[in-house]
Amino acid sequence: MTELFCNGGAMRGGSLHHNVSSHPFVGTVRTTPNYRFFSVRDEFPALLLDHTAGAAIEGELYDIPLDDIRTAFLPDEPPELELTVVALEDGRSVLGVGLRPGVLDAQPDELTDITYAGSWRRYRGLPQPQN
Repeated sequence: MTELFCNGGAMRGGSLHHNVSSHPFVGTVRTTPNYRFFSVRDEFPALLLDHTAGAAIEGELYDIPLDDIRTAFLPDEPPELELTVVALEDGRSVLGVGLRPGVLDAQPDELTDITYAGSWRRYRGLPQPQN
């Protein structure tokens, strides 16, 4: 099993939650304060490692077999994102998705910096799940 950090549609209540919902929910976690956070076309979020202008970003952690990440999770991810390693504030490193290199420069008009919000739910005004 592999811990997977989700910070967008795969979180509880999201449109892609079905891709992770059959796997154990580990809990709500935050990244180290080294990530910028973007809304891509206001459709989905994207993390970008940035040691100079980052913040801690909230997400959810799931325990998922690598094969399921490959077959159920990644196929629904948009082309602007790629699998990466995410550093959590508790010192762990886990898998997650981040903005592909070059997208920020190639598509700047499609990205809105939402780092200030610290979470996709907060940015979108979505309620926290009850459990």
